[in-house]
Amino acid sequence: MLPLWVGPGFNDSLGLPFESLDSATGAALPSARYRAMACARQLYVFSQASGPVAGRHADRLFDSLQRIFRDDRGGWRYSVDGQGRPLDETQDLYTHAFIVLACAAYFQRSRNASARKLMLATARTIEARFKTTDSLYHAALSADLSQPLKPPAQNPMMHLTEAYLAAAQVAEPALFAQHLRGLAQGISQFFVHAPTQCVSEAPQGSSGNRLEPGHQFEWLSLVQESAQVFEGLDLAESLPRAVQWSRAHGVDAGGVIASLDESGRVVDDTRRIWAQTEYLRVLAVMGDKPALDAELTRFRARFLHAGGWYECLDAQGAVTRSDMPSTSPYHLATCLAALQNVVS
Repeated sequence: MLPLWVGPGFNDSLGLPFESLDSATGAALPSARYRAMACARQLYVFSQASGPVAGRHADRLFDSLQRIFRDDRGGWRYSVDGQGRPLDETQDLYTHAFIVLACAAYFQRSRNASARKLMLATARTIEARFKTTDSLYHAALSADLSQPLKPPAQNPMMHLTEAYLAAAQVAEPALFAQHLRGLAQGISQFFVHAPTQCVSEAPQGSSGNRLEPGHQFEWLSLVQESAQVFEGLDLAESLPRAVQWSRAHGVDAGGVIASLDESGRVVDDTRRIWAQTEYLRVLAVMGDKPALDAELTRFRARFLHAGGWYECLDAQGAVTRSDMPSTSPYHLATCLAALQNVVS
């Protein structure tokens, strides 16, 4: 899949990946915007990939990330338009988390000191501007980083956990462990649904709250792969039960269900490729080889094809989304990294 994003999936004049490719032809689809998060995810993937072509592409992506998306206030603009001009200058935690993750991965690959410096500067901005008094983090701030726009939400904080775990591998492990333990305690206090032990998408008590099985799988993979950081915390105890509940209620013959309500009723029956990869990943992390073998066979048959992948299916296996987003190779890469440990 990577050659797609070096070739037709890369806008050479801007130095950015197109947002999506046509699943049938592999051709780039017109992009009205380019997101910093999408560029960061691609930087992460190419930093992890082997070979000189991937290394050179990672260099190009890192240059574009800084040049196009870094703002003068120490933050990162959310998106630019089709000509590379600022489009949405919202300060988005999800974006900032992927900047930290990508810079950590790129520094490990390239030993470029600028990547480590940028990673640390972005983490300082997150801690100074996004953090709340409850050890949580606002999901979005105004362009000048002064006003909260969105309250804390599960998904950005999960990816911040992932980012800080990666950052701790290259700088200040004790400091990042302190941030991670505080964040984990905040998640347990405000987001864990007691009957299921699942991490909900919004804080407990929010109207219309959802439980996403894929996120339970993703959380457990992160925490179990870095068990020493989270040792003794409630989150490390609750997540195995959340995964057990999610496997019972959120996975069927069609794959992983997108979301459920807190009683276990289906809210969104879409089968998204990222949730399937996170299920494969957690089965690998847990060492459940029989289940993994069966799910891999089903995944190959339903989601992969000779030219790439299917992004979304319905419960019967019909394709409901015909493009391949530039963000999905990140999930495929993290899944493959876990599979290497258990699949021969």
